[in-house]
Amino acid sequence: MKILRPITALAASAAIALVPVSSVLAQRQPPTPEQRIQRLERQVEEMQRRVFPKGKPADTAGFADDPAATQSSVMSLDQRLDALEHQLADMLRQSEENGNRLRNLETGINQLKSNDDQRIQALEQRMNDAAAAATAVPQPDASISTPVSPPKGKPSPQPKTSSAAPKTDAPEEAAATPVTDPGEDAYTEGFHLWEAGKYDDAISSLRAFVKTYPKHRRVSYANNLIGRALLDKGQPRDAASALLANYRNNPGGERAPDSLYYLGQALMQLNQPAQACKAYGELDAVYGAKIRPDLKSLETDAKAKANCG
Repeated sequence: MKILRPITALAASAAIALVPVSSVLAQRQPPTPEQRIQRLERQVEEMQRRVFPKGKPADTAGFADDPAATQSSVMSLDQRLDALEHQLADMLRQSEENGNRLRNLETGINQLKSNDDQRIQALEQRMNDAAAAATAVPQPDASISTPVSPPKGKPSPQPKTSSAAPKTDAPEEAAATPVTDPGEDAYTEGFHLWEAGKYDDAISSLRAFVKTYPKHRRVSYANNLIGRALLDKGQPRDAASALLANYRNNPGGERAPDSLYYLGQALMQLNQPAQACKAYGELDAVYGAKIRPDLKSLETDAKAKANCG
């Protein structure tokens, strides 16, 4: 009996020792998926309690029962976005149209400025040319001849369109000129056309005469009469150019003094009285006492109208 007691006690103690080992083995078995999900949920809830001590928000990380945005709210946002996009497109379109209008206006203004500058420069150039021509005093030609007075009993034709025109451009020496002189006949034809007021025909006829008979004594008459026809026609600028050319190219011509006087008349029509006074001063300085009395009388009246000092 004494021998069995120790054996029984040893068996009991071994059984007691085996019990904890079996429980430990049971605890080491892997958890099931459900257990893992439950453990994760508990951990997330614990974390939310720490992060949000006053309670979790309504829509936190997808744990709310309701969706974050309803279909109606999404449609409303889409409509508002569409309206904003349309408004932005309209604003961009209007901005582009305004920019195009501004560019067109700037282009038009620049073009106007350029045209005005060109016109002003052209006027200044013409004024400078007229001033230079008026200040240039050529030496009188020794071959200047005293104008021949019209024969008595045969009055010279007078142009009907110019009340202040002297009777000096008419062919007053036709009686002393041979009847067979074709140059005289050509000039007389141009004169009568001017006298009748047919200025374009007169200018064409007189220019043809000058071209055909460049050495004829009536060339100075013809060029002067071309300038007067242009002046009577209402083209003072072209008339001034023609008259100035007649004076400068042939200062000894019989109608060079007349061209200076009518140059002053053309400048008066161009609203340049100071330049007109220079032309009258040139007439006095170059020809002086050789000016015909009728032309001198016209010049005196013209100086008074231009307020020449």
